[in-house]
Amino acid sequence: MRSSGLFLLIAATIPARSLPGQAAAGTELWRLAAATVPLPAALASGAAASFWNPAQGMAGRGQIGLDLIQTPAAVGATGLIGAIRLPLARVGTVGFVYARMGLGDLVRTTDSPDPDGATIPFYTQRASATWSRAFGTASLGAALTYHDTRFDGTRIDRWSLDLGVTQSLLANRLRIAAGTRGLRRLGNDPAQDVNVGLEFRAWRGTLWGTTAGALVARYGLAFGHPGGADHQLGAGLEVGTSLSFDAIIAREASYGNAAWRSAAGVRVAVGRYRLSFARDGGVSDLGSTFRVGLEARLK
Repeated sequence: MRSSGLFLLIAATIPARSLPGQAAAGTELWRLAAATVPLPAALASGAAASFWNPAQGMAGRGQIGLDLIQTPAAVGATGLIGAIRLPLARVGTVGFVYARMGLGDLVRTTDSPDPDGATIPFYTQRASATWSRAFGTASLGAALTYHDTRFDGTRIDRWSLDLGVTQSLLANRLRIAAGTRGLRRLGNDPAQDVNVGLEFRAWRGTLWGTTAGALVARYGLAFGHPGGADHQLGAGLEVGTSLSFDAIIAREASYGNAAWRSAAGVRVAVGRYRLSFARDGGVSDLGSTFRVGLEARLK
């Protein structure tokens, strides 16, 4: 997922020490993490999913979640997304999200290809205060986010206000969602993304015995960045209330080249806990990016 583009951004940033370029390179790290989301990002649900779309459903007495991300060794990036959501009477659900992605194994060289022992720090982190509230079959959300990106000796920080919305239609058979991430301005900007997703329940019935099941189809669109819109097609299978499978295939247009990627994941619910595991299909023989998530409902 956009791995070649990530390294192009890094290379472009080093000589120019361009702050806009550095912010875009930090956003590119989050697009690596997004490769492990096996459905359109606007449709993601849960505490940690507030990072992708702040318009989340009711949190009961509260939710806490943590996602850990590991890219292949050829990329060398790791990250985490941690979040907590708590209900607040007559206000809605408020929360806090902290997320960080970093690229390791960047070393300095002098007049030979051998490293001189010093490393080059490259990371991006975000801290958000989130709010969401249900209005009938719709949910609205907002996230006030502080962005901090560092590459070598250059550092840039900024604020953004992102918005999200979800709407259920046709007796919850159709769900539409949209959300922004790192929004800076209208039009194309390499440091931002706008995501839209549609989910349609194509079938609901009994899989075997008394086990209920449902099959959903999904479509997603991501734009707001240079290079054209990204398109995603996916499906999900729910087995009872404790097991679900998700898969997606995406065509991404970036840096003048179109690339295909895929991702798949499984979620298991046990009591008030939900465990998820997902991976992308890998591109250019670099290997796959993995994500492990744990979410708990507060008592």
